[in-house]
Amino acid sequence: MGGELQARPMSSPVQPLVAAVQSGDRGALARAITLIESTAEGQQEEAQALLEALLPHARTGIRFGITGIPGVGKSTLIDALGIHLIGSGHQVAVLAVDPSSTRSGGSILGDKTRMERLAVNDAAFVRPSATGGAMGGVTRRTWEATILCEAAGYDRVIIETVGVGQSELAVDRMTDLNVLMMIAGAGDELQGIKRGIMEMADVVVLNKCDGANTKACASARNDLLQAIQLMPARSNGRRPYVLLCSATEGTGIAELALHLEQMADEDKTNGAFAERRRAQWTARLDSAIHDELSMAFARDEGVQAMRASLAVQVADGLLSPARAAARSVALFRTGGAPPRE
Repeated sequence: MGGELQARPMSSPVQPLVAAVQSGDRGALARAITLIESTAEGQQEEAQALLEALLPHARTGIRFGITGIPGVGKSTLIDALGIHLIGSGHQVAVLAVDPSSTRSGGSILGDKTRMERLAVNDAAFVRPSATGGAMGGVTRRTWEATILCEAAGYDRVIIETVGVGQSELAVDRMTDLNVLMMIAGAGDELQGIKRGIMEMADVVVLNKCDGANTKACASARNDLLQAIQLMPARSNGRRPYVLLCSATEGTGIAELALHLEQMADEDKTNGAFAERRRAQWTARLDSAIHDELSMAFARDEGVQAMRASLAVQVADGLLSPARAAARSVALFRTGGAPPRE
């Protein structure tokens, strides 16, 4: 029927990779993610064939987002939380996003070294990826990588964002539950409560609550609870719950895991889980359209030829950036016909 999706025949390089990913081969999963992250034009068709073949096999687990400022202890908490989830019988995949240098394009990719227990656990898969200049705290292909992890049998997928604060809202469009991490005494308990980042949180975790910092954490928790009551509830009717923990000592980890599982069960029962998943697909469609247009624009020879001339005029102050951009877009839309002013 015309309205049904037709399965595409897989090319020979992709078919064995699909089977290997489904078998739980971690090396194959790593290669599959590398393929979908590739920006090489010749690999795009293979990447899409791979994704389409694995989509029907992606099990419905739970996707967690972990965000917070650099130094708050995200990787250490994920290591502890992941080990706890594995102890409860789950398979855990971690997609850790590191920032890319705007100058060299390089990335440190050090998150895996801070997840010492997960990195060597057979029930875990840890994949660090560079943002590649993408905004929103995640990479251009984090959502697709999540699908691949679920197809490989991982029923708990944790996405660790870059950790730059307010720009990390993109993770909210690809996860089921989000954890915002903070530390007491850093000036971000109340000053850092920006509506955007707080409204995407399902749980707020005050980390490093041990030793001499215990009292400060208790005080910060009370301040946060009062401030949260002044904010609108999430679409599921909840406001963020505030937990105290110490990722290094392991305290509060079991409570966090239990709370996340209970919220997921509640959302599955009342339909919020399914509604959120549908919203994720719609958001990914919009993002994919934007990506396709951006790549097509960047590859357009006429646009690139005009850009060199426009760049000189803009740099010399003879043309505004907005006017130059409008001319470039007009040329792109008309397929090379002279743009009208």
